[in-house]
Amino acid sequence: MATYKAFYIQENSDGSLQRSVVQRDTSDLPANEVLVKVQYSSLNFKDAMSAHGNKGVTREFPHQGGIDAAGIVEESSSGDFKPGDKVIVTGYDLGMNTAGGLAQYIRVPASWALRCPRGLNPKRSMLFGTAGLTAQLCINKLQRQGVTPEKGQVLVTGATGGVGSIAVALLAGEGYDVVASSGKAEQADMLRELGASEVIDRAEFSEANRRPMLKERFAGAVDVVGGETLSNVIKSLRAGGSVACCGLVQSPTFDATVLPFILRGVNLLGVDSVEIPLPAKQAAWKQLARNAKLPAIELLNREISLQQVPQALEELFNGAMVGHTLVKIGR
Repeated sequence: MATYKAFYIQENSDGSLQRSVVQRDTSDLPANEVLVKVQYSSLNFKDAMSAHGNKGVTREFPHQGGIDAAGIVEESSSGDFKPGDKVIVTGYDLGMNTAGGLAQYIRVPASWALRCPRGLNPKRSMLFGTAGLTAQLCINKLQRQGVTPEKGQVLVTGATGGVGSIAVALLAGEGYDVVASSGKAEQADMLRELGASEVIDRAEFSEANRRPMLKERFAGAVDVVGGETLSNVIKSLRAGGSVACCGLVQSPTFDATVLPFILRGVNLLGVDSVEIPLPAKQAAWKQLARNAKLPAIELLNREISLQQVPQALEELFNGAMVGHTLVKIGR
C-alpha cells in the first residue's frame, strides 16, 4: 500500500467539476491483476471530455483520468507479467470508468496490458499514445483497401490535432503525398515540417454542400472530424478511394447520399482503437516501434508534467492545443 499523485476530477455539490492533482492510495485502485508504476502518459480529447463531465465517457465522479499509460509492472498476480516488465496500457475502460493513467499508479486486468515492443520504451510509446495507435490503424485500413502512395494524394483532416498530426508524419514517412486540412493557418509551416506537401483551410470541407458529388481528388483520407467535413470528403474521393473515420470533432453525424458509393465505389472505413483484440493492438504497436525515431514524432510532441495536466486539458477541450502532448508523470 502506497500513496501516489493523480489527476483527479471531483464533482462539487452544485454540479460543477474540480480538476486537480491530489494524493491517493493504491488501496483505492480496483482489484485487478497488474499494478503498474506509470512513467509516462499522453493527452487525448477523450480525457478532456471526461474532465468536463461527459457522461458518455465517464459515468461517475470522483474519477482518476487518463486513457493512456506506460510504465513498469510493480506487482502481478498474472503469469503473463512479472515485476520489472515495461508495459503499455491504452483503450478498453482505462481512464473512462476505471482509474486512469494520468497518475503514478494504475491497477488493470492483465488482458489490457502489453509489453513494450522492441524499439519502444515507456517514454517513446507515449510519444504516440492512443493518438498514434489510432493513426496507425487508420493507415492500415487504407492500405488494406489498396490505398498506396502511387494511387494519389491522401487527405488528413484535423491535421494539427494529436491523431491528425501523427497521421501526417506517418503517411509522409511511408512516401504518401499528404494534404493536411486545418483551421490553424499559423501552423502551416509545422505541418509541412511533418511532411505535408500541401496545407488547405478546413473551410474547404467543413461547410455544407448540397451537391451529391464533388470533383474527384483524393485516393484516401484520414478523417478525425466527422460532420459536414466527412460528408464532403466522401464526395471528393477518387473512384475506389477510401476514408478511414476515427473522430467527431465537428459532429458525430453527417449527411450523405449513396451516389459516391455506387458511382465511384468508395469505402467508408470505421476505426476503433479501444476494444480491438490485444493481438491486433500489439501488431500496430510493433509498426509504431519501427517509426519511433522519425524526427517528425519528436517535433509534434511537447512534454508537460502531471501538475500541468489540468490547464493543458482546458486548452485541448477549447481547441487551442497543437500536436500531441506527452505527460511525464514523475515521482
